[in-house]
Amino acid sequence: MQLTRKLVLAKAKASDLDSVKKLNCWGCSLSDISIFSQIPHIEVLTLSVNSISSLSPLAGCLSLCELYLRRNMIPSLSELSHLRSLTCLRVLWMAENPCCGTDLNQYRLTVLRCLPRLQKLDNQVVTEDELSLALVEGEEITAPPATVQNHVSTTGMTDAETENDPLNYNMEETNKIREQLGMKPLPRDKFPSLTSPSPRETKTAIKKTHTLEAILLLLTDLDEEELHIVHTATHNKLSYYTLTTETLTNSLHTEKAADIEH
Repeated sequence: MQLTRKLVLAKAKASDLDSVKKLNCWGCSLSDISIFSQIPHIEVLTLSVNSISSLSPLAGCLSLCELYLRRNMIPSLSELSHLRSLTCLRVLWMAENPCCGTDLNQYRLTVLRCLPRLQKLDNQVVTEDELSLALVEGEEITAPPATVQNHVSTTGMTDAETENDPLNYNMEETNKIREQLGMKPLPRDKFPSLTSPSPRETKTAIKKTHTLEAILLLLTDLDEEELHIVHTATHNKLSYYTLTTETLTNSLHTEKAADIEH
């Protein structure tokens, strides 16, 4: 069953979709919730006990604070990637969906790694220790595969065109990082034009350069807590490279000394 405008307005007792802040559709046999692309200001949403399989229509509900999805048909935790941009989301109830699997502890850690801003998951308060563990042991969630090939993107270009567009590398890397932090993607017009790469540059080198640019663009949007996370991760990686370099240098000195002795 499709959730319609008429049903939404009747349940919310509202005159238009923009004014809908709370909506309870518990047990309405819903499978199609595409209407939420037209309800941007929803804050509390109950969709438990339905037949919903995709969360993509909720990606634009940026004011959503509480979301109840218990006992639906969500097949994979990859659907949670659609909720990463919902920075206000603090309460999520996902239990009794196929995506939860049998290892409920791993399920919980994976959800919290994807949505670290949650304060309550499946009616249980999220602790700081649990969140720290989730960032280490939770599985990384990737977006579900596209259902339409070679579609036209929001830039008005097809996938084939954007793949070879140097500006797209910058946008892709920046928005990938922003998505992982639960932030809204930046539109194409926010990125400076890039010169075409020289024939000698490889695709890998280009992407590395643009990744750096993307990170520098992203830093301006982070608050103190998020900058501290970036600082810690950077420090740990630099320590790893320093240790690796020292180990390699010591190994070369040992080999050189051995050659001199012989």
